[in-house]
Amino acid sequence: MDPAAPAAVVPPLSRQGMAALGWDACDVIVVSGDAYVDHPSFGSAVVARVLLDAGFRVGVIAQPRWSGPEDFTSLGRPRLFFGVTAGNIDSLVANYSPSLQRRRTDDFSPGGKPGLRPNRATTVYCNRLREVYKDVPLVLGGIEASLRRLAHYDYWENSVRRSLLLDTRADILLYGMTEQSVVEVARRLATLSTTEPPNPRTLEPLLSGIRGSCVVRKEPPAGAVVLPSYEAVAADKDKFNEAFRLWQHEAQNPAGLTIAQPHADRWVVHLPPPEPLTQAELDHVYDLPYTRRPHPDYKERIPALETVRFSITSHRGCLGSCTFCSLGAHQGRIIQSRSRRSILAEAAKITRLDGFKGHITDVGGPTANMYGATCAKMASGHVCPDRECTWPQRCPRLRLAAREELRVLEAVRTLPGVKKVSVGTGFRFDLLDDQPGLRYLEQLCRYYVSGQLRIAPEHVSSRVLGAMHKPSHASYLTFRRLFAETNRRIGKKQYLIPYFISGHPGATIDDALELAEFLVRTERLFIRQVQQFTPLPMTAAAAAWHTGKDPLTGKPLYVPRDPKEVRLQRALLQLQESGNYIYARRAFLKLGRADLLRRLEALKPLLRPVPPRRAAS
Repeated sequence: MDPAAPAAVVPPLSRQGMAALGWDACDVIVVSGDAYVDHPSFGSAVVARVLLDAGFRVGVIAQPRWSGPEDFTSLGRPRLFFGVTAGNIDSLVANYSPSLQRRRTDDFSPGGKPGLRPNRATTVYCNRLREVYKDVPLVLGGIEASLRRLAHYDYWENSVRRSLLLDTRADILLYGMTEQSVVEVARRLATLSTTEPPNPRTLEPLLSGIRGSCVVRKEPPAGAVVLPSYEAVAADKDKFNEAFRLWQHEAQNPAGLTIAQPHADRWVVHLPPPEPLTQAELDHVYDLPYTRRPHPDYKERIPALETVRFSITSHRGCLGSCTFCSLGAHQGRIIQSRSRRSILAEAAKITRLDGFKGHITDVGGPTANMYGATCAKMASGHVCPDRECTWPQRCPRLRLAAREELRVLEAVRTLPGVKKVSVGTGFRFDLLDDQPGLRYLEQLCRYYVSGQLRIAPEHVSSRVLGAMHKPSHASYLTFRRLFAETNRRIGKKQYLIPYFISGHPGATIDDALELAEFLVRTERLFIRQVQQFTPLPMTAAAAAWHTGKDPLTGKPLYVPRDPKEVRLQRALLQLQESGNYIYARRAFLKLGRADLLRRLEALKPLLRPVPPRRAAS
């Protein structure tokens, strides 16, 4: 550890970069499946910056070639540990479409090139590192590790897999947002002797008790909640759902208990999540000196940066409970918001960047209008383990902060050098049902919508929306009306961009046709980018997909697994795309569903041709 290590340096990617900083070795080396971009929207950059700020020398091995060990030795041996992450997104999600077709681009790679990260990147990287550095501690992080911390259903292999800790032979897994836990790991490992390599007997007690972590032990700790074993959940779907319920009850609550799950003769011990960052702590993370640029070693642009280069993260966490989404499991349910001062300071930095033309493209988080949202329980650092914040109805104790969010947006909008501020992230329409909400909507439409506002009704069927834990279709129709009335009143033409999911557990062909009728008859809308459901590990919807039951209630749930039906449900949502109407008609004829066929044919006169689109990944 070097107390004088300059936090403003850009982490080196090569020995030459280390030499330029006068470093003979790194304390920590981050191995990532993404290209390195020094921007707070990229997890590797946040971890590197936090560690640099704590006084550690940090290097990065970005997208190493995994065919051999050479790239993994490019920065030498770290003094403390290798931090291993697949990147900002799961490597299998990055490499494959929901229909398991290989993607043709990767936005987190230079030039958008595909194939620069392996499948199951965290495991591949760890296995290579173990070949050449057998005794260097391995610390896992990132969303791929976070969602595979315990036994989980793996859609790509169609099987239940054990905890990633066992496949990687790593020493500790840090889940969720890891600023606190990764610095704690570094500080503890810095107490070891630098002359003798660490051994398991030394590391085991040293890395125990860190909140937000998982470790492998020979025995479970006293008082731990014991989940059904990996072997049991792999063999018995009811046991799988039992384990999911127990995990969900404890794992998102900082006041929860330690969890332990046996895997053969070993135990994966899951500590409670860390206490939420205070506003001052969160501000400090985003106040660090990010350059907001790709590493200077890159010659090609990184497409993922283009959408966030001039954006600002105002908060993190999501108090929604969508069953298909991994945000709650990764970022947690407690909303942690930055101060107006910190957001304004970042906006001022953006105005000085090359290429900035006055438009801050987003001030938001996972859900734009959850900034500042809280309740008495969340304010004390806890969540209700047996109650959701927004489903089936919004909790009456939930307090929104629309006025404060508007004050933040106005302060950014009136900053010298800023011409326009947009709310570019998704908007939760069911949190807008009172007079302050209507005033908020008017201000949003007047100043912060750039022609389009993204929302996610996801479906129209009550049964499917219930399986998703999404608000009712009636609430979407109400918001749709209010949005149109507001824009007419202020004299603007602006549009909603709704997102829908096809093939979610609970959705039948009848439900898909009901959604198609709504899109064609009511919305007069052609959806190009339907999200085909993907069962993400450790989500309730993935448990339902695997078991055929709602994991929280145990009730049977229809699951559209047949690839032909999955394709049909998606085709129904895109009837105006070439060939989809004919495909759906033939499918209904083959199924003998004359009732659905009549409803489909009634839509044909309403279909309008659309221009061809370019090939997409």
